[in-house]
Amino acid sequence: MKPKHQRLVLGLLALGAVLGASGLALSALRDEAAFFYAPGDVAGKPLPLGKAVRLGGMVEQGSIARQPDGLSIAFVVTDGKARVPVAFRGVAPDLFKEGSGVVAEGKFNPDGSFTADNLLAKHDERYMPPQVAGNMHKSETLDK
Repeated sequence: MKPKHQRLVLGLLALGAVLGASGLALSALRDEAAFFYAPGDVAGKPLPLGKAVRLGGMVEQGSIARQPDGLSIAFVVTDGKARVPVAFRGVAPDLFKEGSGVVAEGKFNPDGSFTADNLLAKHDERYMPPQVAGNMHKSETLDK
């Protein structure tokens, strides 16, 4: 075979390998991709049942109900337009509280409620870990 033909065959094989790897990566990610919804996005629309999704919004004031088992929590996520009841079983993040932002990962139920497998609590940009904040206040008083 001529060198020109060898380069052509190697180029085609390399292109095929790249396309094959891309196809495998996309098929693997299709099942893992989680879409993000706010309560207003799903109000009055067909729910994405059986799909892993993320539900984001604010934890409604007065809606957190902790069960006696210490692990089960029920609360309501709202975005000001709609409300979605959420059930979660597990250890909630330290920043999870009423009036704060939350992203719940899980699935919608046919009745419109949401069952979360994981909770992510959001904080504002002014958040500072308590240890750092305590040290800052101590250093400010020492400087004066």
